[in-house]
Amino acid sequence: MSDLALKDLYQGFRDPETIKALLKQIADKAPGLKEPLRIMEVCGGHTHSIMKYGIHQALPENIEFIHGPGCPVCVMPKERIDQAIALAQMPDVILATLGDMIRVPGSKSTLAQARAQGADVRPLYDPMDAVKLAQENPDKTVIYFAIGFETTTPMTAVVVQMADQLGLPNLLLHVNHVLVPPAVHAVMADGQAKVNAFIGPSHVSVITGAKIYQPIVDAYNTPVVVSGFEPVDVLESVLMLVEQKLAGKAELEIQYSRAVTLDGNTGAQALVDKYLAVRPQFRWRGLGYIPDSSLGLSPDYPHLNAELKFKDQLPSEELDDHKACMCGNILKGLAKPTDCKVFGRGCTPQTPMGSCMVSSEGACHAHFKYGEVIL
Repeated sequence: MSDLALKDLYQGFRDPETIKALLKQIADKAPGLKEPLRIMEVCGGHTHSIMKYGIHQALPENIEFIHGPGCPVCVMPKERIDQAIALAQMPDVILATLGDMIRVPGSKSTLAQARAQGADVRPLYDPMDAVKLAQENPDKTVIYFAIGFETTTPMTAVVVQMADQLGLPNLLLHVNHVLVPPAVHAVMADGQAKVNAFIGPSHVSVITGAKIYQPIVDAYNTPVVVSGFEPVDVLESVLMLVEQKLAGKAELEIQYSRAVTLDGNTGAQALVDKYLAVRPQFRWRGLGYIPDSSLGLSPDYPHLNAELKFKDQLPSEELDDHKACMCGNILKGLAKPTDCKVFGRGCTPQTPMGSCMVSSEGACHAHFKYGEVIL
């Protein structure tokens, strides 16, 4: 038996004939919709797939995708980036974080620029590498700047667990995990967003379970389908939403049933509950303060908390994006990247003015990369 190749895991979900069949079913049923179907894809990973494969262009005119706040790098406020830079510039500190974070602009610079000026900033692919760094550099303070949605919270929890169990005095964490459901509630609560259906990210629900979206269904009478990220996944999810609308339903459904359950990974949830804790509020870039929308380090582990230890040395001034940048409205689903006057002109992936252009999962980055630039 041959070894499993990576393409074996996704090939069937990019099959042209399957895609054509799903598009035909959607096209046949779409005329029966009583109103346009405006689907918010919550996660930037879905935006990337939709743009890359031209799914938005292949659907009937009465079905529209609206980009949501689903990019943890994009929603990190400038003052948090400034704190990471300040930590990295401290003597004998190694600042470790996930790759995309390094290019996100703070108020004056980025972690990449700080590294160019001599700060020891390390991009990680595996959060557990922070533990290795601390073990290999006992004369340095290693600070792990943790980001991500619910998907990456168990890995951060394991870093806390290992730091505590191994008694590593030189490993600290600055935790900035953000949560999807509170952001969706914030988008919907003011009634401005013209959204009447959601595609939820499957990788989040692998951990939390699909049940986290039920309150959204109930509060706004709006269907949610938890979807995978391949073209067939997205199109099947769109079809499921169309069928719900035609039947006059608003329900929670799981398209990505090959990995997502209603309850999720209860072991991972227990680990997160032990080592991390919900913050009363958190400021999202472009969205402002959202209650109960992020996780910080549990108060049971103050000796590992870089945010607490260096509280008096970290910048805290709240700073908004450039006035010409429309990332706030894009994250709320009130504007598209092409509505922004600086998109593709002053703001590009090489010279990003706003957070939506920095990350590969950002809506502006996806539009720029896949040909939506208007010059």
